[in-house]
Amino acid sequence: MHYSSPLLLSLLLLLLSVPAIFLLVTPRVLPPKTLPSIPDPDEADDLALFRRATISSSTALPLPLPRPHSPQKIAFLFLTNSDLSFAPLWERFFRGHRHSFNLYIHLDPNSKLNSSLLTSSFVGRFIPAKATQRGSPTLISAARRLLAAALLDDPSNAFFALVSQHCVPLRSFRYVYRALFFPDRGRRQRHKSFIEISDSDPDLLQRRYVARGDDMMLPEVPFEKFRIGSQFFVLTRKHAVAVVRDRRLWKKFKMPCLKARNDSCYPEEHYFPTLLSMQDRAGCTGYTLTRVNWTESVGGHPHLYGPEEVTRDLVKELRRSNSTYSYLFARKFAPTCLEPLMRIAETFIFQD
Repeated sequence: MHYSSPLLLSLLLLLLSVPAIFLLVTPRVLPPKTLPSIPDPDEADDLALFRRATISSSTALPLPLPRPHSPQKIAFLFLTNSDLSFAPLWERFFRGHRHSFNLYIHLDPNSKLNSSLLTSSFVGRFIPAKATQRGSPTLISAARRLLAAALLDDPSNAFFALVSQHCVPLRSFRYVYRALFFPDRGRRQRHKSFIEISDSDPDLLQRRYVARGDDMMLPEVPFEKFRIGSQFFVLTRKHAVAVVRDRRLWKKFKMPCLKARNDSCYPEEHYFPTLLSMQDRAGCTGYTLTRVNWTESVGGHPHLYGPEEVTRDLVKELRRSNSTYSYLFARKFAPTCLEPLMRIAETFIFQD
């Protein structure tokens, strides 16, 4: 048999062309690699919880402004994936105000809790939790789970403050309570949610917007509606209900990011500001009450304060804000900061 045979030459050319065709076609045929998504059972459990919270809140009567004999409360929502190192400091913060707050803790079930750090305020405050992962919608789900639990638990919860295990208070509880409920010397006015809502960096917004794919957020979230903000906030009850009731935007934000764009995947910093900006921008201040130092960020994490940095001057600096409100909380503090913070807690931090 000769290689000059037309049939054989055609066969050889076909065999040689197959790898080239495969290389050209495969990237378009195979779906792009994405990060892990939320398991279906977890999603179903959450949906049932959110429905109960929404129905319960829709039948609740409007509450008046706080009165000494029947105060509205602040629900403190601790979102943590590690130990509660600052529980003793928060215990000092809460002391004497047990009728004015509720406490809810979402602890990653994979974490090992040091029970010796728990105080009376923290015991028994854990809600059913699921695993979380940075750079994934699981952090959104955890925050929504906390909001839903607080909505169901007590109709007196009027503000919902999301904090982390690395957050510390910068003011006394009395100061925080008055700042939220009586922002204008006690005169009745519409209360707002304190959540950062920003569109000041178009390049950053664009990178974050396409983290799941170029057009994956459409049509529910057009680019001009997409916002960025701090993960930690203080929401009114109205907005807490709006968050757990949402299904439309969640369909987009629960989609996993592309692995190739993982460095732009921070859904917890986008979902809440985008949702509330689209639903009730006038009801939000546009800024957060939690101070974070991003000037020395590493790997997407803010500056981590160490014990040698904890001084009265640092607390004074962290309180300062460009808004009409001073900052009430701050992060990110290493667990070793507990001792120096406790030393100045009663004599300075809570003496305002």
